[in-house]
Amino acid sequence: MANPFEDENGTYVVLINDERQYSLWPAFIEVPPGWTIQFNKNSRQNCLDYINTYWTDMRPASLVAKQSS
Repeated sequence: MANPFEDENGTYVVLINDERQYSLWPAFIEVPPGWTIQFNKNSRQNCLDYINTYWTDMRPASLVAKQSS
């Protein structure tokens, strides 16, 4: 079986967690606890483009808040 996370022809969503970390996720797999859909079903490339556009700071949100205090 091929890896569903690397299917160039698959449909994906972009997930985000409370730490503002993003994940590329196959659309047919249930969203894991602690994550929500940030960008709806789309091509793998469009989802990767979304992540690259919006996840510009790789630090977890809690670290950003701590460093800003």
